[in-house]
Amino acid sequence: MISERTEEIARIIVNSAFKVHKELGSGLLERVYEVCLAHEISTAGLEIKRQIDIPIV
Repeated sequence: MISERTEEIARIIVNSAFKVHKELGSGLLERVYEVCLAHEISTAGLEIKRQIDIPIV
């Protein structure tokens, strides 16, 4: 079972991604979408980190 907080976070991310796609369309560099998506998610009240290193075992 997914918690309400997880559902809320997922909803914010999906809505932010949809908004970025709707506003910018396709054809831009991935970095442009990354920056815009980070801004939208942050504006929605979530703390974000971009391009973090994670260990792979």
